Amino acid sequence: MNNELNLNNERTTAAEVGNNPIPPQTMGQKLKMIGPGFVVAATGVGTADLVTAIVIGTSFGMTFVWAIVIGSILKYFLNEGVGRWYLATGQTILQGWHSLGKWATGYFGVYSVIWGYIYGATAAMTCGLGMHAMLPIMPIWAWAIIHSLLGFALVWTGRYLLFERIMTVLIGVMFITIIGTSLLFLPTIGEFAGGFIPKMPDGSLMLALGLIGGVGGTITMASYGYWLREKNWKGKEFVPIMRLDTKAAYVITGLFTMAALVIGAKFLFGTDVKLEGDQGLLNLAELLGEEFGTPLRWLFLIAFWSAAFTSLLGVWNGVPYLFADFLRTIKTKKEDLHSVKPVTEKDKSYRAYLAWLTFPPMLIFFFGKPVQLIIIYGVLGALFMPFLAISLIILLNSKKVDAEYRNKWLTNAVLIGCLLMFAFLGINELQKLF
Repeated sequence: MNNELNLNNERTTAAEVGNNPIPPQTMGQKLKMIGPGFVVAATGVGTADLVTAIVIGTSFGMTFVWAIVIGSILKYFLNEGVGRWYLATGQTILQGWHSLGKWATGYFGVYSVIWGYIYGATAAMTCGLGMHAMLPIMPIWAWAIIHSLLGFALVWTGRYLLFERIMTVLIGVMFITIIGTSLLFLPTIGEFAGGFIPKMPDGSLMLALGLIGGVGGTITMASYGYWLREKNWKGKEFVPIMRLDTKAAYVITGLFTMAALVIGAKFLFGTDVKLEGDQGLLNLAELLGEEFGTPLRWLFLIAFWSAAFTSLLGVWNGVPYLFADFLRTIKTKKEDLHSVKPVTEKDKSYRAYLAWLTFPPMLIFFFGKPVQLIIIYGVLGALFMPFLAISLIILLNSKKVDAEYRNKWLTNAVLIGCLLMFAFLGINELQKLF
């Protein structure tokens, strides 16, 4: 009985009258309640984002501060759109996609299965790489398996607030390590201010667009509505705190990416050091250790591991919601969708996808990635962000949303800009594949 009461208390995160949650009224109350944004930030800032920012800083100094700011703003509008759709309509993003036609849910269904298999291996191996660099007491693949199982066990419990607290702690670790490392290389006010002026040196277009597109942008953005529901944020009255929560997410995301740019710009700019992939970050940790001593090497290795493990945890928790909702949506008659129970972490389909992320990808640790799946993964992945942008443009301008909560002209302009940029980046990625 006590366990049931504790579980119920944990899942009630907003004040309630009966079953109706009441949104916070004061800024202090709002700041105490934000949390899904921390999950978004922790999940979105992965090692790939850090590598991209450091490489650009190494090549172009502080030139692309403006790109990080623009990237954070664009992702704010996308994430806010996902949250506003859920709060204004009571429908999940999967229900919204399904209303666009079977092609939309069909695309997501195929993409989620292939993406989960490839990403499950990639995320775990990245965690294993970071942990092996700190504690080389077992092979990378063994550490990868341990991290997969840790993520699986944590999410299987179905306790969102426990998950959120762990992510918040890891965000704190990332803040101390990544921001702390960058404080050793602070640029002058003039250098920093100069980076806000948009400039595009020769040969930097795709790097700049990649930096803008990579600031905290993953499939987990579409999971935001489910995290809001887990916080018991329901109804239009929660739109203001959702916007504050999303702003917090992309301020944090921007700060992390900015810190990585500063490290590249002030520590490696003008050198011949080449950083590529996750191994490049480990090489950077060694360089920092040689220059400033072992404590800084460890600090950066912890930063690497934190960024990798938070991304794994965020995906392990968030994307199964999408898959479970996908199955529920295609199985339910259209007229009955509004009355079905929302998906939870206890659903069989949620846990089945969680297992899909965890166990089958372990085969890749030993046999490598199948080339055909990698190509399909690349094709579908290149289309996801344009798909998200165009779906939000259509859904949030439709009569499904009350006029007060539909897109304003600025939001439409930003989302159209997102669509064009991600379409361009997607076409570029497709050209690399073929």
